[in-house]
Amino acid sequence: MNDRRSIAQELDDIQQEIKELEILYEQYFAGLERREPYQKRKDVARRLRHFTNRHIVWTDLKFRYQGLASRFMSYGQHWDRILRLIDEGKYHRHLAKIKKPSVAQNSTHSSGEQDEASQLQQQLKQARQACGIGGETPSAEKVAAFLASQREKIRERYGDKPIQFSIDTSDGRPRIKVSLKK
Repeated sequence: MNDRRSIAQELDDIQQEIKELEILYEQYFAGLERREPYQKRKDVARRLRHFTNRHIVWTDLKFRYQGLASRFMSYGQHWDRILRLIDEGKYHRHLAKIKKPSVAQNSTHSSGEQDEASQLQQQLKQARQACGIGGETPSAEKVAAFLASQREKIRERYGDKPIQFSIDTSDGRPRIKVSLKK
């Protein structure tokens, strides 16, 4: 019975290490960590390999080990794919998820941007009514926050080119469309 408890405890530890490793890799891919957590990944792989040749009598623990091993392998393949994309220069970090605009940033928009957001909100409201869509129209503040996030995404992708927003109802649903000014 003591052996069963020690195996269960080791599997608990491995499961916790896999969760920590997943978080570390997500931080690395987001740019918060400077180095890949390679050593920790190697340690977890070594601990899992320790169980490969070990005979586990209890079916539930064997099933749990196999689940952990397959989850770790899946994560490993996912991480390797993203690392390969980073090396090839094809991976774009999702910085918008990290730097969400705060209320203080939203209040510092210029009056021109606030006017544009108000106009778009009114146009969106009219377009929703024309398409027969009920419900609440997003507030001018939400529209302004959306426009600010879109401006940031466009700036990251295309630089400081001038952009304009308009309402598009071509597919029967109103949505805000972004285009480069000519």
